Amino acid sequence: MEVQPKVLLFDDDVKLQSLLTEYLQGAGFEVHCRQTGLDAVAALHSVQPSMVILDIMMPGMDGLSVLRMLRVESRVPVIMLTARGDDADRIVGLELGADDYLAKPFNPRELLARMRAVLRRAESSPVSVSAGRVECVGLVLDTGRQELVIGETVVDLSPTETKLMAELMRQPGVELSRDDLMTRVWGREFNAYDRCIDVHISKLRSVLKPYPEHAERIRTVWGKGYMFLGQ
Repeated sequence: MEVQPKVLLFDDDVKLQSLLTEYLQGAGFEVHCRQTGLDAVAALHSVQPSMVILDIMMPGMDGLSVLRMLRVESRVPVIMLTARGDDADRIVGLELGADDYLAKPFNPRELLARMRAVLRRAESSPVSVSAGRVECVGLVLDTGRQELVIGETVVDLSPTETKLMAELMRQPGVELSRDDLMTRVWGREFNAYDRCIDVHISKLRSVLKPYPEHAERIRTVWGKGYMFLGQ
């Protein structure tokens, strides 16, 4: 029997939840609904979804805040929903790690098409993410133990190096700006005179340098930031 992909739907619109649940179940998905984002991380672990559909406008905690929390834990594909027509929401959502964006009102058929496209991209990605573990191109990062496994070698990393490496490995082929990395790893805005990102990148490169197949994994994107090469 084919396993149904699980969808975790965050939206406080009960009618929309009911409509999408019926439609997506008919398309072969197992749908789990939440009306607020307050239990987002707990729901992520209990449901273990193949995809998250996340409304930006929710009570208690908005969708962008929920997305930030989810991205600390997982690279599960996320499609954002919003009633707003403001491009700023779309841009911020994508910068925080959303995979796609759909404005309300929308046709459920379009949502389904976007979901399938995002899932196809995720299945072809070279990265595997599970609780406390990120794997990509033969590298295994254990975020709990703060260890990077390279072949049969285990390298201890600092807490900051672990967070930074996790952000890079979770998004192979994606250009990550210094602003983005500073916010996600250090929790503050980037200052042009602050060299801490570059210092820690240099340390990670020195860890990878002895291994020819990984020596050039972290590429500098001039004028922007860094990229982890997944091929």
